[in-house]
Amino acid sequence: MPELSADLYGTVSHKLDALKPSGIREFNKEVSKIPGIIKLTLGEPDMATPEHVKQAAIKSIEEDDSHYAPQMGKPELLEAISNYIQKTRDVYYDPESEIIATVGATEALDAALFSLLNTGDKVIVPTPVFSLYFPLIAMTGATVVQVDTSADNFVLTPERLEKVIEEEGKGVKAVILNYPSNPTGREYPKEVLEGLAEVIKKHHLYAIADEIYSELVYGVEHYSIATLIPERTIFISGLSKSHAMTGYRLGYVAAPAKIMTNISKMHAFLVTTVTNSVQMAAAEALTNGLNDPVEFRKIYQHRRDLLVKGLKELGFEMLTPEGAFYLFAKIPAQFGKDDVTFAKRLAKEAKVGVTPGSAFGKGGDGYVRLSYASSDENLKEAIKRIGEFLNSLS
Repeated sequence: MPELSADLYGTVSHKLDALKPSGIREFNKEVSKIPGIIKLTLGEPDMATPEHVKQAAIKSIEEDDSHYAPQMGKPELLEAISNYIQKTRDVYYDPESEIIATVGATEALDAALFSLLNTGDKVIVPTPVFSLYFPLIAMTGATVVQVDTSADNFVLTPERLEKVIEEEGKGVKAVILNYPSNPTGREYPKEVLEGLAEVIKKHHLYAIADEIYSELVYGVEHYSIATLIPERTIFISGLSKSHAMTGYRLGYVAAPAKIMTNISKMHAFLVTTVTNSVQMAAAEALTNGLNDPVEFRKIYQHRRDLLVKGLKELGFEMLTPEGAFYLFAKIPAQFGKDDVTFAKRLAKEAKVGVTPGSAFGKGGDGYVRLSYASSDENLKEAIKRIGEFLNSLS
C-alpha cells in the first residue's frame, strides 16, 4: 500500500480540507457497526423501483444505447421533465435550453451553486435543513447565512426573511428553499410562498427551490415558488424519492435560459453527461409513471402516523410532518439540547439509530430525526425499544 510522500502532506485544497464530512453520514457509519441496530438514520426509500421503470433501463442496455448522450440530456427525458413541470407547476421550460438532466439532485445543486456564486456572496438558508448545502456553498467562496426557523414551526416567514436581508446588508444573492423539508417534513403554504416571493423580488434575489420530496405529501397540496416567480427560480428535483430510485442518481435542474447557459457549462465540467439507461428509466417514470408515487404516499403516511402516535405516547414533542419521510422530535428534557449524547446512548443501549438534529444546522440541536422509510415491523420494534430505554432512565 503506497504511503503519501511526506513533502506532499497538506498539499491539498484548503477549502475542502477545512470542511467536515457530512454529519448525517458520519453518524450513520458510526452506529451501523452496532449489531442488531434498527437504523432510522438515512433517507433511503425501502420500496422497489417500479417494474416498468426498471424495464426501460434494461431495454436501453439491450439496445446497446452505450454512447455519449447529449450533454444536457436525452430529448425524451428533457421533454418528459418539461411536461411534468408544466403539469404540476404550471410553468413551461423549453426542453432544449432550460432543463438539464443531472447525476442526482446533488449534482444539480453543485452545478447551480458553482455557476451562480462568487467569493463574498451570501446565500440565505433556513435551518434546520439538509446539511449538504453548507459545504457546497462554502466551496464556492460564498457565505452561508443560516436562519433558525425553530421558533416559527420550522418555516421561513416573509417577515423573517426581510429582517435577515436588512441585517446582512450587501451581498445576499439567493435564498434556498427545501420543502417538504428534510429533516422536519414541513411544507410551505401557498400564502407564505407568496409573501416570500414578494421579498425575493423586492431584493432582486434568486430562489433556489429544492423540491425533491414534492411527490410525497400527506393531506396538503404542494405549491411551488417556481409557479410564482419562474423568472427568479432555479428549480431542482429528481426521481430518487418519488420513484425509489436513489441508486439511479437522476436529478434535474430547470431555470430561465440565460442562467442555464452557465449551469450547463458547469454541468459539463463536472460530469459531461448522465448514464443513458438511467435517463431512459427516468423518461419512463415521468411519462408513464406519474401515478407510481400514489401507493408510496399511502404507505409512508401510514408509517408516519404509526411513528407519531407511538412517540407521542412516550412523551416526545413534535410537529406532524406534512411531507417527505422524516420525523423531527424533541429529545427528553433531561438531555437538555445534547442531541448527540442522546442519539449515541439510544444507539448503544436501545439499538435504535436516529440522526442528531444538530447535524442539520441552527435550530436542530435538542432534536433527532427519524426516517420512517422503514418497515412497519422495524418502526414498531423501534418504538418498543425507545420506550424501554426511556424507562431505564427513570
